[in-house]
Order: sequence, then C-alpha cells, then structure tokens
Amino acid sequence: MRSTRLSLALDSGALAFPADGLIAVFSPHAGEDLGALPRSRTVIVTGFRPDHDAFAAAGWTCTTTAPEGLAAALVCLPRARDAALSLVASAAASVRPGGPVAVDGQKTDGIESVLRDLRAALPQGALSDPVTKAHGRLAVFPAGAADLSAWIARPRPIADGFTTIAGVFSADAPDRGSALLAAVLPRQMSGRVVDLGAGWGYLARAVLAHPGVTRLDLVEADAAALDCARLNIPDPRAAFHWADATRWKPAELADHIVCNPPFHVSREADPALGLAFLRAAASMLRPEGTLWLVANRHLPYDSPLKTLFHTVEELGTDPAFRLVRAARPVRGTRAPQDRRSS
Repeated sequence: MRSTRLSLALDSGALAFPADGLIAVFSPHAGEDLGALPRSRTVIVTGFRPDHDAFAAAGWTCTTTAPEGLAAALVCLPRARDAALSLVASAAASVRPGGPVAVDGQKTDGIESVLRDLRAALPQGALSDPVTKAHGRLAVFPAGAADLSAWIARPRPIADGFTTIAGVFSADAPDRGSALLAAVLPRQMSGRVVDLGAGWGYLARAVLAHPGVTRLDLVEADAAALDCARLNIPDPRAAFHWADATRWKPAELADHIVCNPPFHVSREADPALGLAFLRAAASMLRPEGTLWLVANRHLPYDSPLKTLFHTVEELGTDPAFRLVRAARPVRGTRAPQDRRSS
C-alpha cells in the first residue's frame, strides 16, 4: 500500500529527492516494500527492534536516531496522534532546510488528522496536494517551512513518580493488567527475574520491591519505552535490553518471568504474538522456574500453556484479564544452558 503511493509520488513528481545526501525513512514496518528508494542513500530510522532487525537483515542501513542534515525524509505514520506529530516534527528537524519531508499513512491510522494539523501549522500552499491511493495518502512539505518543535514528544511525569513519553504503550497511566499482576506477585520472589516486554518499567518496580531478587533483566522492543524504564528504574540490580522478546536469550536461565505480553501487530488482534512470548518465556526459565502472566481473557492461551508447562494455575480473573502462574517448563522448551554452578 505504502509502496504504491511512494512510487506514484515519485513518478508524478509530487515527491522529488535531491541529487545527493541521505534519505531517511522513519518507522516503516517490517516487510514493507521500499524498493523505490535508492538503497545506498537510504537509512531506516526505527526504535522498534523487530522492524530494525528485519530491515537490517534485508541489507538496509538502520539506526534508532536520525542523522542531522538529511536530504529528505519519509515519515510512516503510527496510529497514536501525538506520536505521529512528534515523528513528523523530528523528521523535519533532521532534514536540511528546503528538503522534502513526505508524510504517509493509512486513513485508518489518522493521516487525515495529521494533514489537517500540518495545513494549520505550515504557510499556505507549503503542503502539497496529497497522493491518494490504497486507502491512504502521501503529502510533502519543505523542511524549515515552519517551526514544529512544539510537537516533539519529551519525557513527562505521570502518577506514582513514573516517567513516560507519548507513543509508548499505556503512556498516560499504568496498564490495568500490569497493576493486577503486580498485586499477586509472591512476597518471597527471589533470584534472577526477567520482565519480558517490560515497557516503561511499571512491573519492574514491583519486582524490585522484593529484596530477594538479585537481578532483573528488562527486555523491551520499543527503544523509547526502554529509555523511560531506565529513568524509572535506577536500581543497580536492573539490566536493560533493547531486544525482540521472542528472540532474546538470557545469559543464565531465570527463576521467574513476569509478562504482560502484547497481542497486536496492527489494528487487529494477533494471538500468535502472545503465543511467541509464552514459548520464549518457557525457554528462558530454569527447570523449576515460574512464569507470572496476565493476559486478556479472550486470548487462546490455555492449551499452549499446558503444553509448555507442567503446572498451570489461574490466580484470578476479572471481566477483562486472567492472571496465571505457570511453573516448571516442559523439557525441550528451554534453549539456553544454565551456567550456574550447583
């Protein structure tokens, strides 16, 4: 879909790149066709580790932070409006004055709202007529046409002394599922713990309230969320990993894993993502280890959990969530070797 609009914009002249300099693509999704761009001059800017790894594996240059002095930028809009505006403003600030900044998105992702905001912020006529195709739009404006710096999201405090930033999951308050899970963690929790999909650190703080915990690995794919976690969790027992939680491997197997797994890769629910988290969790635990899980009630996790763990116990439910303790991973599900001496 995006590739169709991009090719049409380039072929029609609605988007024209300068003859030299880097072109940055901000936050594309893994699998998107960017073949219309000159690969040798293009850098992918994304803080989402699975997308970063997919594009890097395909031979693209990838970074989490845009270089300065770009020749041009293509912004692939996220759904969250504040995050989308921040991404547009960040891209515009990275492009040298007059260079083209293309903004592309699906109608279902809020492209119309972002284009309205741009028309209001830019001088009249600075935003091009949009290229419309495949249920989305692409429009272009010159960097430096207006000061958009007020749109750039910055870390901000929320309740209970936490810091978050627009665009991360549950940016305005702790997720209710995570709060429910934190309340049922055992008082005697000890040893090595992994927070799988740690977000900005809400569950991590609850885990580190237990003095018996000797180490906590926070594993999170969203670089912005992990940056917030670093601010929220100054405890020296914490280690931070920007990684795809379904692929990350601990140096030593864990005694406990806490997890509130995601189940969306788009607007539609994708239970396969949560199932990948469960399989990864089972592979990371010691033979007597325990997974502490919160999940939406409608997700089909019962049978996989019973396949992956010898003991599966429901700790409670409410209209939206289930709390589960799953212990003793089935042999064959754990990949790393436990390096602790006996």
